[in-house]
Amino acid sequence: QVRLVESGGGLVQAGGSLRVSCAASGLAFSTYAAGWFRRAPGKEREFVAAISRSGTSTYYADSVKGRFTISRDNAKNTVYLQMNSLKPEDTAVYYCAGRSDASSIGNDYYTRHYEYAYWGQGTQVTVST
Repeated sequence: QVRLVESGGGLVQAGGSLRVSCAASGLAFSTYAAGWFRRAPGKEREFVAAISRSGTSTYYADSVKGRFTISRDNAKNTVYLQMNSLKPEDTAVYYCAGRSDASSIGNDYYTRHYEYAYWGQGTQVTVST
């Protein structure tokens, strides 16, 4: 059974930093591409960042580019999202997502929620003014 579990969310002041993690189990993690999405109160889920299964390719939403960094450690079956220079508008529940990508050369990333088969339960990130 595939399971994605996020952790590391919390309350931080504007301008601060936070790192959220996503631990995967029940799958061959190195064959899965991953992504982070978020849902703010009253808003739709939106794409944040994506990483290829090899880790060599990444992509970011314009709203977080230059502030957030996605990375992965395949030996630990974990994907990370380092968030710096946080703003109140970053407040949201952050979700980790994964999809099998065994057929590719390992450099593909995915930015649409329907491209992902597996989701975590989410972790709350709150940025105060």
